[in-house]
Amino acid sequence: MTAISYHTPDALLAAYAMGSLSQPFALVVATHISLCLDCRAGFEAHQAAGGLVLEAAAAQPVTFALKSRVLDRLDSSVPPQASFARMGVFPGPVAASLQGKQPNWRSVGMGVRQSILSADHEGSVRLLYIPPGQAVPDHSHGGLELTLVLQGSFHDCTGHYRVGDLEVADQDLEHTPIADPGPPCICLAATDAPLRFTGWMPRVLQSFIRI
Repeated sequence: MTAISYHTPDALLAAYAMGSLSQPFALVVATHISLCLDCRAGFEAHQAAGGLVLEAAAAQPVTFALKSRVLDRLDSSVPPQASFARMGVFPGPVAASLQGKQPNWRSVGMGVRQSILSADHEGSVRLLYIPPGQAVPDHSHGGLELTLVLQGSFHDCTGHYRVGDLEVADQDLEHTPIADPGPPCICLAATDAPLRFTGWMPRVLQSFIRI
């Protein structure tokens, strides 16, 4: 694997360690941690710091009913975990989300395909397949977008992203990601709000392609 140049911001690592990230973003961060030694070390440092805080905190009595509710909630909202297992180009957390099946690719036009892994009130996470030389239409963002490269590479106005690199985009960024020559670019992308496309055709199709 090539050296990773673009990492998970420390604030996102801390939020993931605390379990406060939404499921879409947690899946991307877990997948990046499974690929990146530096970010894995940062995540483990946040876990260790959190453990020290808990050990130092004074114990508080709780009722049996409250304890049961908390444990039930924890069981129902376990965040994706970093894993070294792989399924082809898909790292362990993505393979687990796919449940051992191949992605359900659907065309979104211009040769670009997507496979939606989840979508709810917290946001959405999907796999994107972008043929060499093809661009994702120019867009800005209604919120936060995390894009992790799993195969191939792409570039935009912010830099050149290869396997393992994570692009973090917010409302201030308008860009046109373009897949590089070579193998098709496959990315894992999570958003917490719809993209804002510049062209009229992508805007018309947006409700159908759910991006």
